[in-house]
Amino acid sequence: MFKKIISVTALGVAVLNPSWVSAAEDALTPIHITANIPDKNFYVQPRNPEFGKDEYMYYNPMTYRFTPLRHIYDVKNTDGSVHAYIENGNSTGAIYLSNGVDHVSLRAVFNGVPLDNLPQEVVDDATSTPGTQAEMLVMVANSPTRPLSPGMYNADFTVIFDAVPRSSAL
Repeated sequence: MFKKIISVTALGVAVLNPSWVSAAEDALTPIHITANIPDKNFYVQPRNPEFGKDEYMYYNPMTYRFTPLRHIYDVKNTDGSVHAYIENGNSTGAIYLSNGVDHVSLRAVFNGVPLDNLPQEVVDDATSTPGTQAEMLVMVANSPTRPLSPGMYNADFTVIFDAVPRSSAL
């Protein structure tokens, strides 16, 4: 009987000891690290590396207007100019902010140049060679004239920046 009590007591201590707890109670923390080191000859990157991940346009229900998004980019191309376009965009440059019922047409403007589906110069050779700053502006193209249906509105688009080599004079 005494051996059984000792065995049960030893088993109980073993079960309650935290260092002997099985791996079923582990907690996991995934960590994703990204580092972007631009080329010294060409780069176009937002000043805030978080820009574009979760942006918010505020809606005023009294005026039916949205606040624009503005952000500064660092731009450099030592070998020519910089062109930009909206990937898979349309010819009008419209970007649709939608909740599935209503949509609002947005426009992306980089350094004062409205973007659409065709590459166009947004920073000239002389300005981009030493490096400069340029503003990305996303704004409503046509403000709604009536209240919009409630819901979460979303828009996703990608701006492609191209390094365009300077052309040699013949």
